[in-house]
Amino acid sequence: MSETLKFAVLPGDGIGPEVMEVALEVLSAATKPEALDLDFATADVGGIAIDNHGEALPESTLSVCRGVDAILFGSVGGPKWENLPPKEQPERAALLPLRKEFSLFANIRPGLLFPELVDASPLKTNRIPDGIDIVCIRELTGGIYFGQPKSTRTLDDGQKEAIDTMVYKTSEIERIAEVAAIAAYGRGKRVCSVDKANVLETSVLWRQTVTDYFKKNHPEIELSHMYVDNAAMQLARDPNQFDVLFTENMFGDILSDEMGVICGSLGMMSSASLGTGQNRFGKPFGLYEPAGGTAPDIAGKGIANPCAQILSAAMMLRYSFGYDAIADRIGNAVKKTVQDGIRTGDIAFGKSSIGTREMAKAIIERLK
Repeated sequence: MSETLKFAVLPGDGIGPEVMEVALEVLSAATKPEALDLDFATADVGGIAIDNHGEALPESTLSVCRGVDAILFGSVGGPKWENLPPKEQPERAALLPLRKEFSLFANIRPGLLFPELVDASPLKTNRIPDGIDIVCIRELTGGIYFGQPKSTRTLDDGQKEAIDTMVYKTSEIERIAEVAAIAAYGRGKRVCSVDKANVLETSVLWRQTVTDYFKKNHPEIELSHMYVDNAAMQLARDPNQFDVLFTENMFGDILSDEMGVICGSLGMMSSASLGTGQNRFGKPFGLYEPAGGTAPDIAGKGIANPCAQILSAAMMLRYSFGYDAIADRIGNAVKKTVQDGIRTGDIAFGKSSIGTREMAKAIIERLK
């Protein structure tokens, strides 16, 4: 008897629809031998939703998302919508409300650079001869992005004043610490917590809470702490000194993007954002998306790298549906494709390259 995987597909803007299309083909090829049926509904999000519905995250899209077990997300935004008020622009008006709606509190971004692609990294082979293999865990629903009060006002002397508030509760810190611990058990049992405890009160609470939580619940994991400015430097100097790197919202936003740069191409970077709720499978409800953007300069040309979208689909299989073996097959097929010298333009280093659909076809062939 077959089992049905029910998820929402939100392709978004730019290269989103074209990489999403082939990612679904890879997902179908990987799950068919296991008698798994894919039941997905496609909905507008981001700029295309603004054009079609007047807002970046319409209620019709939210309704689709509420009826499934996971969300496979593309990318949103582009020059067409940059002149809108900031609160109405695709990124801010779609992703932040989705995170809030589904309590997507934990972002997991693998920092994986295959040895065959080290020339794509600014660090080159002298620092990372064997590539990079780390993971960044980012708290996603707290901190300065969501803290209140948040306002802009005009003072009596005519100056403008803007206020953002960084807030964290013990419970928020403990639940993201647990995600980092679980990730560490599947790797080298090493966690580095990043904060700014020499300046910020929230970071003082963060460091003490993390220390107490690991001591009580995960004493077998090696825990270290690092200030965020030093972490940024160390990530560029020697990324493989880290195994699991985890931190609060804004620091994680910055460090995970830095990690994307040193790993060579955002076209290879997947991510998962996990929520507090469970789906029908007893797994976390999650949103899965490439780390890169809409790449409007190459949208519609059929040359975008689909690997990040494909690997994000694999993460969906792993975290929201529990099919680790199929996720591993997809990851290995992507790796074998790259090892065989088959590349899209962003990872070709001046050598011959192929397009989006051809890359997906090569990955499907290596699934067999």
